[in-house]
Amino acid sequence: MAVIGLDLGGTKLAGAVFDASGAVVAEEHALLEHRGGADVGSLLIAVLNRLMAKAPEVEAIGISVPGIAHSKSGRVWAPNITGWGDYPLRDEVRQSLSYEDVPVVIEADRSCCIMGEVWHGAARGCRNAIFLTVGTGIGAGILADGRILHGAHDIAGAIGWLGLERPWDEKYRACGGFEYYASGDGIARYARDLLAERPEYRGALLDLPAVALTSRDVFAVYDAGDEIAMTVLARAIALWGMAAANLISLFNPERIVFGGGVFGPATRFLADITREARRWAQPISSTQVELVASALCGTAALHGAGHFALRAASSPV
Repeated sequence: MAVIGLDLGGTKLAGAVFDASGAVVAEEHALLEHRGGADVGSLLIAVLNRLMAKAPEVEAIGISVPGIAHSKSGRVWAPNITGWGDYPLRDEVRQSLSYEDVPVVIEADRSCCIMGEVWHGAARGCRNAIFLTVGTGIGAGILADGRILHGAHDIAGAIGWLGLERPWDEKYRACGGFEYYASGDGIARYARDLLAERPEYRGALLDLPAVALTSRDVFAVYDAGDEIAMTVLARAIALWGMAAANLISLFNPERIVFGGGVFGPATRFLADITREARRWAQPISSTQVELVASALCGTAALHGAGHFALRAASSPV
């Protein structure tokens, strides 16, 4: 048995062939290079075809997408990909296949990430675990009693909109107050806001064009005691801890796995995040949960897509 997993991100695409044991036997990678709409679909199919040429007996395909995967229609909402407000991905993939009975499973990246960690990563053996992904945006893949939570309309886990800030501000509408300050984009955005508000600041961030400032720049100057970096990351740590506390109190997980591009460099703050979480969370549950970093180095969604494909191959719908 062989299956294919694909992980579509906002800037790149990764794919792998998995054998029946879950081992990766072939890989492909491609950059989106500012593609949008049908061009991204064509790129995905080209990568899929290259993988299928390496494993002609493919029994299922799993695809991770950065947004909402509508399970009934197979259509995708991916806000970081132009033209993917309601993209018919499953139909397009099925039409490209030379044999029609191959199951095609499309899942949100947050769901794929937690399944990847349960299968091959930091949540192995768990039946109740959460993957808190912090990258361009923020999301949570939630495994409860051994099942992924999708919600009524496949939007469960959109925790960038957790209500951690008050009062509400119009600027939170697009991404939520949590994501506004504590995502990768949010860290850079908050640093730019403080640069504009503090004309007396004379630190290293002034050497960079504000419009091009990234979260990596903020992390880079943090260790030197930069005042804006320390303020920005202190707020992010507090918000990550509060969010983890809410997830602990709601779902009583065994483990919360932090991943995404920001973890990474923010892994050093896990002890601080844990302390903050325990201040806010249900006190018994907070002593029974572990907060850990992803073990899969950015491939959790790819492994999760492979897991969903293997499950579909074993129990085709």
